[in-house]
Amino acid sequence: MCEANKGIYIKAGQFVAAIRQVPKEYSTTLSSLQDHAIPFQFESIKHVFYAPCCFSKRPSGSGVKVQYPGLEFQWLVTELEKSIASELDFIAEAKNLERIRENFKDNSMVRVPNVFWDFTTRQVVKVDDLEFLKERGISEVKVAKFLAEVFAEMIFVHGFLHGDLHPGNILVSPEGENGFSVVLLDFGICKQLNEDFRLKYCELWEALVVKDSAKIQEIGVYFGVGKYSRYFPVIFTGRTIDSKSALGEGMSVEERKNLKQELKSLKMEDISSFMESLPTDFLTVLRTDGLLRSLTSKLGAPLRVRLLAYAEYALYGLSLKADSKSDSAIEVVLFRFKIGLRYIQLRLLFGILGIVSWLENIKHTSTRRFKDFLASAGFVVRSLYRPLLTA
Repeated sequence: MCEANKGIYIKAGQFVAAIRQVPKEYSTTLSSLQDHAIPFQFESIKHVFYAPCCFSKRPSGSGVKVQYPGLEFQWLVTELEKSIASELDFIAEAKNLERIRENFKDNSMVRVPNVFWDFTTRQVVKVDDLEFLKERGISEVKVAKFLAEVFAEMIFVHGFLHGDLHPGNILVSPEGENGFSVVLLDFGICKQLNEDFRLKYCELWEALVVKDSAKIQEIGVYFGVGKYSRYFPVIFTGRTIDSKSALGEGMSVEERKNLKQELKSLKMEDISSFMESLPTDFLTVLRTDGLLRSLTSKLGAPLRVRLLAYAEYALYGLSLKADSKSDSAIEVVLFRFKIGLRYIQLRLLFGILGIVSWLENIKHTSTRRFKDFLASAGFVVRSLYRPLLTA
């Protein structure tokens, strides 16, 4: 059906194939749309070229970007219209590619090809090709961790992100400093985030990590969702706003039961109101986060990998806050000093969580002792961190 209807149906199929929660029969079938779409008849597209080109009419893949006939359309849905229109603008896509390559110019682990893309080798495969990764001795979890860091840097630091994250646009090469490198493709859909949104989103993730419920609700008011902000922790971290569990551990049986009961009182109009109130930038990162979450899960990485990457880059993103003209030199120095202290204490949290992760693999550690340690570690870190939040 997707191949028959083409256009937006192809994009929808790519999205569905990337979601881990979709039944395997669907995701496996639709994954062919990510890099093996049926080629269009040459006679129908040759008029697109305005100058003579010498190349074979027989397709060697679906990597050549050609605008199919009939795709000059107008949609009533504003954001979808902008998104699709930008993807059909191949000049804009080339500029997006160059910008992302510039953003990662000092990171040898990220490889962004030029507009011709023909220099990539046959050894480069889709990022979710687990069999290939195992054959080459490439750690799936390390790939997942690196991907989380790349997209966290785009969102929290650059404020400019790739908006079409699916396995067909993320390839892995066995060449690189740490045994692999990541190749990013297809820059037709990229998003420039509003600077105020970027900073507030950084603050939201800082609050999510340290479980500062008051700050989460304050930011929820800023984003226009009011009381629904209490569900931010559930959406992003898998914990309730009053959860006692550690980062990445998920909800307890009791918390899950209470949440289920609470959600019963919500109506469809409540959910609709929540989604409509969110800024368009928030919806963009929400979609990207959902796809990244599915991908890292498929690679076998624990939830903590993504959460820690987001938390670390969110804090770094806050340190890049543009200096207000009204701020004095002393205020700027104090702000950066405060951010520096937050970063040090957040690293302490990461270290403790790393120890916790290591303890998970020790068979002789009893469940009770582990939970006691976890609770104690969380209390210590929050005790150290909370004074800075109110400073």
